[in-house]
Parts: sequence; C-alpha cells; structure tokens
Amino acid sequence: MSGQRQTGTHVVTGADGGAPVSTTAHGRVLTPEGWPVAGATLTVLDGEGRQRARAVAGDDGRFILEGLGAGPGTLLVAAAAHDPKALSVVVPAASSWSAGDLRLTRTGGTAVPAPGTYVLDTAHSTISARAHHLGLATVTGRFTEFVGAIAVDADVTRSSVSVDIVASSIETGNAQRDAHLRSPDFLDIERHPTLRFESDRVERGAGGWLLPGRLTLVGTTRPVELQLSYLGSGPDPWGGSRAAFSATTELRRQDFHLNWNQAVGAGIAVFGTTLRVTIDLEAVLQS
Repeated sequence: MSGQRQTGTHVVTGADGGAPVSTTAHGRVLTPEGWPVAGATLTVLDGEGRQRARAVAGDDGRFILEGLGAGPGTLLVAAAAHDPKALSVVVPAASSWSAGDLRLTRTGGTAVPAPGTYVLDTAHSTISARAHHLGLATVTGRFTEFVGAIAVDADVTRSSVSVDIVASSIETGNAQRDAHLRSPDFLDIERHPTLRFESDRVERGAGGWLLPGRLTLVGTTRPVELQLSYLGSGPDPWGGSRAAFSATTELRRQDFHLNWNQAVGAGIAVFGTTLRVTIDLEAVLQS
C-alpha cells in the first residue's frame, strides 16, 4: 500500500507516498507515572500545517515516525481517555531523532481529588518496604492485610489519613525469613499485632505534596513524612468512583528499636540501617 510501512507494532504513514526517508523519529507515549499509553496517535505537521507523518504507539507506548523533513513543525499526540497535546518541534537534519518520552494526562484529571471519604481497596493497593541485605542486594517485603480511610477536605491541606496494618501479614517470599520478621527480634507480632499510621494534614512542598504523620511500629510512635503523589480519579466498572495515590518514605530502624542485626565483616551487617517504604493505593469514594 503506497506510503505505508509496517514497523513492529506500529503502522507509519509518510506524507510523500513512498518518498525516501530523511529523518526517522522514535520515542514513547506514557502517563505521568510512566505507564505506556497504547494506541496513542502521533501526527507531525510541517510549518505550513501539512501532515508529514503519522504513527500509532504500540502496547509498550513506543512509536516510530518516518519520512520527516528537517525544520520546524508541530507534533500532535492524542489517545482515548487522555488530554491531547500539541508540541512545537524542530526536526534535525539527521537520519535518527529521539523525541523522548511524551506524557499524556487522563481526561478530566484534577490537581486534587474531590472532597469526601475514601476507603482503601486493599485488593488493588500495596504497602511494601525494602531493606539492604549484606551490603549487596535488596530484600523486599509487603504487608497483605490492612484497612484505612482518606478524608479529603474541601481545603485539601486539612485532609486526614488513617491506616492500620496487620503485622503478621508481612511476606517476603521466604517462609523462614517471614517467621523471623514476625518474631520478637523484629515486629514482635504477639505483643504488637498492629502498625498504625495517621495524619491530620497535607502540605505542599517544593517537589509536590507532603504527608506528615505519626507511625506506630512495635509499640513506638515517631513522626514520619511521606512524599505524596495524587495520580488521578475516575469511575470504576461497579458504579463507584476511585482515586489513586502513591507515597514513599525512608525509616531508620533504630527509631523504632528494630535493632537486631549480625555483623558479617568490617562495616557489613546482615540488614541495612534504613527501610525504604513504597505505598500504592486505590481508594473508593463513599456515597
């Protein structure tokens, strides 16, 4: 078919109907969180508004645009359920050009979720922690049982969060290690069956939202601060409305008296001194 070339998962159409390719552009279409936007369409217009090339992003968000001429133009990016984007570009006089990662936001997205009470959907949420092991690799564990709620105020800075985590639900993929983590050396689940986080405010920081709060772990309560991201809201297949969030923080084990360790060499211990916590949440708005 004249003017069309099949390139992997992409069908690319040049405007010159089979004319020799001068510049080939490549890149990816992603969400702000880095997930691929499959099926996104990309169109390049030259300085006079004529279409020079068109492509469709594959399942991995990657695209290839062939047949581009050097010079200024406009790159249009569009996908279902996402806000379109128009970018001014200058195509270089080169055989290959990286357009980089192009980010599309979900249609109807807002900077903050709608006010109301959101209950955590634990089936689609994860609370995990990573520890340095032997000064070499990383061991990751996650808690599989927890409940919580997010109360979003009309003044978002007055919003609150509370989460209760079942200590015995820790899983690292190794039964012997999990049993040790549940023992008095670490979580001491018989005496302290629950971890609790609570916060009564949200703050805007230089790089995004901050969630200051209090974490109770192994009977010790300490202030902690989470780097918080609001990922968007939308309807679900069951008639509800959901919001998604992610958060990270780093904890010092000694702050919570998690002091068990074994030295294996000069300056090397079985476990590192900090825990890197990653949280991904979906929450359902209550009617």
